Amino acid sequence: MNLKDIVASLDAEIVFLSNDCEIIHAYTGDLLSLVMKNAKNDSIWITVQNHVNIIAVASLVGIRAIILCDDLNFPSETVEKAKSEGISLIKSRDNAFVVSGKIYQLGIR
Repeated sequence: MNLKDIVASLDAEIVFLSNDCEIIHAYTGDLLSLVMKNAKNDSIWITVQNHVNIIAVASLVGIRAIILCDDLNFPSETVEKAKSEGISLIKSRDNAFVVSGKIYQLGIR
């Protein structure tokens, strides 16, 4: 499913869109080492982490987009790093559990 369709289904806000890529997998988690171990290439990452290190992890793993939950905001440093690495950033008012359930219902695993 392409990223714009996912965002529309979630009623979420695009903070930065690198490209409207195909998302095949999803991963929910806040511990960076577990994300590096378990997330897959072409994933969307659901988290409450917003610091700049999430961009390095996403780039290393091949994560294409990050959804920040609980109506939190990305710091400008994180947004700038995402732009340079081509990682899309999305913001949701919902918590990670709700966002994960919605993405699961879309058939993304």
